[in-house]
Amino acid sequence: MKAAVAKQKGEPLVLEERPLPEPGEGAVRIKVHACGICHSDQFVVEGIWPSLKLPRVPGHEVAGVVDAVGLGVRHIQPGARVGVGWYGGHCGVCRACREGDFVLCENGPVTGISFDGGYEEYMLAPASALAMIPESLDFAEAAPLLCAGITTFNSLRNSGARAGDVVAVHGLGGLGHLGVQFARAMGFYVVAIARGSEKANLAKKLGAHQYLDATQGDMIKGLQKLGGASVILSTAVSGQAASELVNGLGRNGCLVVLGASPDPITIRSGLLIGGRRRIQGWPSGQASDSEDTLRFAQLHGIRPQIETFPLAEVQAAYQHMMQGKARFRAVLKVI
Repeated sequence: MKAAVAKQKGEPLVLEERPLPEPGEGAVRIKVHACGICHSDQFVVEGIWPSLKLPRVPGHEVAGVVDAVGLGVRHIQPGARVGVGWYGGHCGVCRACREGDFVLCENGPVTGISFDGGYEEYMLAPASALAMIPESLDFAEAAPLLCAGITTFNSLRNSGARAGDVVAVHGLGGLGHLGVQFARAMGFYVVAIARGSEKANLAKKLGAHQYLDATQGDMIKGLQKLGGASVILSTAVSGQAASELVNGLGRNGCLVVLGASPDPITIRSGLLIGGRRRIQGWPSGQASDSEDTLRFAQLHGIRPQIETFPLAEVQAAYQHMMQGKARFRAVLKVI
């Protein structure tokens, strides 16, 4: 089989031939049909994830078909349409696991970091990490829903916002363009925030009721005219931008941080205290959350906007994403 491998820190991915892997106990082999290229894949390609061991095959937005199962796997059979996201299983014994919070497992493996991911024709994955993909979802469209999709959907449904509340989505990239769609389908009054007036039409097509241009200085005033947002999804990778957004929250409002940025978020404590406002981070979710995301997307016709690349062009596809040129998710079509 062919696999795109990160061999040296910061070096281009190498496409190489590898023997077909055999699934061990509790694992399955997936014939990869599609794999999304996520900004977090830089942790592997750039070699910056703590304790990362190279060589490693990146990719944690994997969609494909099970073609072999290991010993002890009974709930999934060959032929099943499955996906694997960031969540790569859990240990079952740490405090988080004992309390059922599997995605925050203290020893949990990460797909494409702890074990080889989806930038290859066949991959092995723990059976516990698999999400079933509905028949009507195309593999290339399902793949980004297993990371960008679950992150926005899961954070919104756990944010405390109720139908009719004002929910703002900051950023219209890979996460944000899905966040707008999910927020609209959940019954919120959706405000999309991005840079440039040219994005207004896109925001409306995605389902936003209102668009605010962050370059015009009316971002916070626009939210305040609505009484402040109950929830703001911060998807842009900017601590400074996230800091400004707190001013747009209403009473008891929550800034949900999804974009991990290197610069800090700085907040005046009075803003939080005076309005009982809060800031919360949100990771993706476990396998059952991925299935909920996929079913909800199927039910409401929510799909990512994607650009596809063959596995042979993996390095170009990765660079395309890192340079911010993807509209809005780059996806490897392996088959």
